[in-house]
Amino acid sequence: MPRLPSPLTLADRGPGQKTRTGRHTPGDDDGHGTAADTPPRSGSARRRAGRESATAWAFVSPAVLVILGLSVVPVAWSLLLSFQADDLVTPSRWVGLANYRALAQDPHFSQAVRNTLLYTVLYVPLSIGLGLFLALALNQRLRLVALYRTLFFVPFVVSATAQGVLFSFILDPEFGAANSVLHKVGISPQGFLTDPGQALLALVAISLWSGTGFCVVVLLAALQDVPPSLVEAARLDGAGRRHVLRHVTLPALAPVLVFLLLWQTINALQVFDLVYVTTKGGPLGSTTVIVYFIWEQAFKNFTAGYGAAAAYALALALILLAAVPRLARAVRRRAPAHHGRTGPAGSAGLEGAAR
Repeated sequence: MPRLPSPLTLADRGPGQKTRTGRHTPGDDDGHGTAADTPPRSGSARRRAGRESATAWAFVSPAVLVILGLSVVPVAWSLLLSFQADDLVTPSRWVGLANYRALAQDPHFSQAVRNTLLYTVLYVPLSIGLGLFLALALNQRLRLVALYRTLFFVPFVVSATAQGVLFSFILDPEFGAANSVLHKVGISPQGFLTDPGQALLALVAISLWSGTGFCVVVLLAALQDVPPSLVEAARLDGAGRRHVLRHVTLPALAPVLVFLLLWQTINALQVFDLVYVTTKGGPLGSTTVIVYFIWEQAFKNFTAGYGAAAAYALALALILLAAVPRLARAVRRRAPAHHGRTGPAGSAGLEGAAR
């Protein structure tokens, strides 16, 4: 049998070695690619990127202008206004910190602060507590549970103005449905919104009717995220409902409760619509809250600079309130690290003292 010829092979060419045509191989002498592998950035690519950037800013600029015109500019202008005496008609004049000093000595502002704090102290814990109770009840397997959830949430959707008009009719001291019911059960008619001792409490009750639904929905969603395995493990260990709620459910709801506490507090400090529609700060200033005081000073008494100073006092309080949870979280994060650094040294010191 004739012997087959051996196959022809090309010798391996190292980097920089020339071929028969005199061209270099893809690797150059210093081990990098040729200029064909890394083409330089052309001017057309830069122009295309510039056109894309201009198009993006063209789409974003309306929203930016709205934000600047309705948020940033009014905030800066009102800050300057708080250092001036301005009646919105005649030219303003610079008074420095006189508006803030007048606030500290104004008994009406002090009354508004007290009313706002009392409203907040009553409304916030009651809304969260009642919302937690209803969320726990609606988290069970009940018939028509979806209907109940909807009914509890509907008042939250109703605007504060509509709520004020509705309850102004219901709580009317002469023709209201509330006094009609009280009369039938043998209780004397009440003043409600016209009584200085009851007006603020009536506003808290109206706010609870509308604001509790938000807490119910948020807490109900959080309850459905509690791991069932933890609840089952606690029940297998012999824990009752009270212990499961205290040691399993509430710790799992802690972040949501902190959010609701902050959210409801901010809303309570900013209440205005309900007061304006129902009592207009009366009777005898018993329902004058901070935001209504600001509106009254700026647009009723035409002391815009004084009202702006009150607004920035409220803004400072809200900023401090929002900063408290962040500071507490930062302190909790630093505490374990500090304990870890000082723990061994401290234990060594105790051992030395024991010796």
